[in-house]
Amino acid sequence: MAVPDSLTLFTGLGLSENKARETLKNTALSTQLREAATQAHQTLGSTIDKATGTLLYGLASRLKDSQRLSFLVNYIASKKIHTELQLSAALEYVRSHPLDPIDTVDFEQECGVGVIVTPEQIEEAVEVTINKHRSQLLAERYRFNMGLLMGEARAALKWADGKMIKNEVDMQVLHLLGPKVEADLEKKPKVAKTRPEETDRRKAKDVENGEAVGQTLSLMEQLRGEALKFHKPGENYKTPGYVTTPHTMDLLKQHLEITGGQVRTRFPPEPNGILHIGHAKAINFNFGYAKANNGICFLRFDDTNPEKEEAKFFTAISDMVTWLGYTPYKVTYASDYFDQLYAWAVELIHRGQAYVCHQRGEELKGHNPLPSPWRDRPIEESLLLFEAMRKGKFSEGEATLRMKLVMEDGKMDPVAYRVKYTPHHRTGDKWCIYPTYDYTHCLCDSIEHITHSLCTKEFQARRSSYFWLCNALDVYCPVQWEYGRLNLHYAVVSKRKILQLVATGAVRDWDDPRLFTLTALRRRGFPPEAINNFCARVGVTVAQTTMEPHLLEACVREVLNDTAPRAMAVLEPLKVVITNFPAVQPLNIQVPNFPADETKGFHQVPFAPTVFIERTDFKEEPEPGYKRLTWGQPVGLRHTGYVIELQHVVKGASGCVECLEVTCRRADAGEKPKAFIHWVSQPLPCEIRLYERLFQHKNPEDPSEVPGGFLSDVNPASLQVVKTALVDCSVALAKPFDKFQFERLGYFSVDPDSCTGQLVFNRTVTLKEDPGKV
Repeated sequence: MAVPDSLTLFTGLGLSENKARETLKNTALSTQLREAATQAHQTLGSTIDKATGTLLYGLASRLKDSQRLSFLVNYIASKKIHTELQLSAALEYVRSHPLDPIDTVDFEQECGVGVIVTPEQIEEAVEVTINKHRSQLLAERYRFNMGLLMGEARAALKWADGKMIKNEVDMQVLHLLGPKVEADLEKKPKVAKTRPEETDRRKAKDVENGEAVGQTLSLMEQLRGEALKFHKPGENYKTPGYVTTPHTMDLLKQHLEITGGQVRTRFPPEPNGILHIGHAKAINFNFGYAKANNGICFLRFDDTNPEKEEAKFFTAISDMVTWLGYTPYKVTYASDYFDQLYAWAVELIHRGQAYVCHQRGEELKGHNPLPSPWRDRPIEESLLLFEAMRKGKFSEGEATLRMKLVMEDGKMDPVAYRVKYTPHHRTGDKWCIYPTYDYTHCLCDSIEHITHSLCTKEFQARRSSYFWLCNALDVYCPVQWEYGRLNLHYAVVSKRKILQLVATGAVRDWDDPRLFTLTALRRRGFPPEAINNFCARVGVTVAQTTMEPHLLEACVREVLNDTAPRAMAVLEPLKVVITNFPAVQPLNIQVPNFPADETKGFHQVPFAPTVFIERTDFKEEPEPGYKRLTWGQPVGLRHTGYVIELQHVVKGASGCVECLEVTCRRADAGEKPKAFIHWVSQPLPCEIRLYERLFQHKNPEDPSEVPGGFLSDVNPASLQVVKTALVDCSVALAKPFDKFQFERLGYFSVDPDSCTGQLVFNRTVTLKEDPGKV
């Protein structure tokens, strides 16, 4: 019999010519389908029915392990697997049982091979289901969700033919209800969905035991949901793309004995910079996933590059993890494992999987670097040279240890060790060779028996080296999962670029409140709960996410509205003298900390004959619609119960208004004023810093949007310092990072620059979102 060409072979399976041609464009799929069809023809002859052809196509397109192709084709061609449901079960079985031999008895039982479901069984199962919902069916008739009946009947008869179940459901429903009438054709009225999370979100705003309570509970729910997609501990081999070896199952068994089936994650920052908003998502994901699944999370510092590491970064990173509300199970360092990592590097050479190379760094850069001429050097030679590297016999850049593999991005033989004559912050001068990320990361995960190595999408290209290295050394291999990183518009988070901003004076330091580092956000007054809530709203996605800053600010307002007590402050003070003040001594005014909930207490402020108001709350010549203080238009003073009315304007030599003289009356003694304004009396001087966006364009790093580079896009009006502001005395004992809502002005936080007698406040966010910034 002549061998048909691929197009004829594929159309012979029931594929349309267009579908067959599209399939041929996919080399991997077409190769697998060709093999499947050829084997099936050997059993079935020259003709394959369309149902079998559909199953063969489904098998070829979904099977990950090509070694199982022949095994499964045999079951399809012999009609032992003859439904889509059976095929799905078979694919799941071989995915979860990667090692030979397959237990055919267990396989056939799990895939319903030989199971016969009779029409009588289908009839009985449908009858039971309909009787269960009989009263609701009679009430809703044909507007009832018939899919529910189908689902329950199929659950009772796992291997039954779906079409037969549907026909039986249709027939029995018709027998019960009779033919459709006009009323049955009307659409079922929609029921408004309740949103319980809105209630739950406001129940609490604290972070307890590593879990952000309240709104961030939704993140915990999301991560519990992700557990349905993620493998269970010890079932790493069920993950698509996971590479198994003859040792895999024994290593997983040992892993489970050590961990007890516990979920283990880690947050592994490099201590060479400050964490930013993207790291907040990583912290929430790693710690949150472990917490949601009753597991543990390590904080592991990847301290493999002593040239760039500083003690302040270790401290700042640890502080930020704690600030966000999480407590690591254990704080570890890659340097904890330097001895073991070195021993494994020697073993890798022994196994012929690594070699010492003398290509310089510049020779390894670019997309197509030349292959190493030392790739095939003798094992004994590489062992001697690697020992010489450790003993300091080579200068920096003169020798590296490279692994023999090709990564997803085409990078060949990544470096495992390089020479660096820099003392290490923990190991001192013990080492002059240090491991790279590609070598260190997966092995540290293995040592700590991490179950889910969660990292951002840019590390996907390193997944192959991750699996390869663990398997090359026959050690436990965790699973690397990638997710999309979180970015913000109008922001720069690169360490290198933040250093440039600091060096040019555009910002003060890493914690400048205009940046989106976590230390900067804390200094600006962003509560950790708000950042966690924001991460929860963004969710865990595979695609990279770039969000608008105002969405983060909305989360900040929600938290501060419930947690920041009210006070009054004046940015541009205008002196007001009340000529008929109703008391000899200043009055003590009780001001609610939270006007919407007076059960949260009050604070006291003095009300004296001299008060200060915002200069913008007075106009001699107001525009139409102006509602604040002017001639013939009195205003109320918030919380006092008094209304003031203008009597005289005092101006200086330059014509600038210096003082207002007013009279006052009880608010209930006349017409209600159009507005109530804030004020201070016997106030404290303070400095207030008002922040706007640091950059003028959404994407300051995009050359098409900002041709001159991000430094040219810095907003010159991003910081306004008000040195002559006044605040009421209720905040006199405030400490750095205490937060307040200054009535009518916004939310503010005490800056660490504050000192005795001189408070400094940062404006965190305005009271309402500025539509011009959306």
